[in-house]
Amino acid sequence: MFDAYTTAELGNIFVMQGFAGLSLFSVLLLMALGLAIIFGQMGVINMAHGEFMTIGAYTTVMLSTLTEQYAPGFLSYYFFFAIALSFLIAFGIGYLVELGMIRHLYKRPLDTLLATWGLSLIMQQIFRSSFGAREVSATLPDWLMGSWQPVEGMDIPLNGLFVMGLTISVTLGVVLFMFRSRWGLRVRATTQNRIMSGAVGINTTKVDRVTFALGCGLAGIAGAAFTTIASTGPTTGSLYIVDTFLVVVFGGAQSLFGTIASAFSIAQAQSIMEFFMASSMAKVLTLMTIIGILMLRPEGLFSIKVRK
Repeated sequence: MFDAYTTAELGNIFVMQGFAGLSLFSVLLLMALGLAIIFGQMGVINMAHGEFMTIGAYTTVMLSTLTEQYAPGFLSYYFFFAIALSFLIAFGIGYLVELGMIRHLYKRPLDTLLATWGLSLIMQQIFRSSFGAREVSATLPDWLMGSWQPVEGMDIPLNGLFVMGLTISVTLGVVLFMFRSRWGLRVRATTQNRIMSGAVGINTTKVDRVTFALGCGLAGIAGAAFTTIASTGPTTGSLYIVDTFLVVVFGGAQSLFGTIASAFSIAQAQSIMEFFMASSMAKVLTLMTIIGILMLRPEGLFSIKVRK
């Protein structure tokens, strides 16, 4: 498999595929951070999480189209506003979904699975009716186009570098929010002991609502980032939901650090192996490895100690 390449070529291949894996890692991590918060916090199996990513992607595409038509001079700057708007729209819709549906299904994980799966189908049909069945793409600013060539024979795409920087910023923001804010303290307290948290005055209902909306908002940011590397269609989000759940379970459902490590491992493994073999075989080998590790460590890579 490696005989056809020189040592220098292999080095360049691993570096470039590593950066390609970082783009996949960035999208998976942004998706998985939101899902880890929702699943770890409330035990809600949100099968519509991918559609919230699609909301962010379509928001970016629409803002791109409007900017091209009415303010073409603003095209170099619109993407930052698209990220913020994607978060706000996904956050708001997530808040309404929790208020209208999810709050009635707590402690019923199978019901949440079926209900959110039905919600995902409804949202896909709304996307199809509103934007059409064909995939669409956002017009990227010029500074996101092209690549950086640190050495000869090695091209690193600029959009991948931007998405990686965005992911690092969002991840640090989530970590600070969860571990350095009073609201994050309430979230972690509710996760570890809901009854005791309510007894000491924490409004666990409000914590659940905002936490679910926050997870959906993070998926919206993932959708905005996704537009830099691929086109968007009505079923785009559903293509990533299985990998996202895999990241969360493999890393540990209630561990943000486990989610980061899991997303990085899965993305890098798939990206590098897909260069040397068929993508389906690369995914099969990745899944077999993860299943083997979970058989030895069913709680995932990282787990937190919860006082029962």
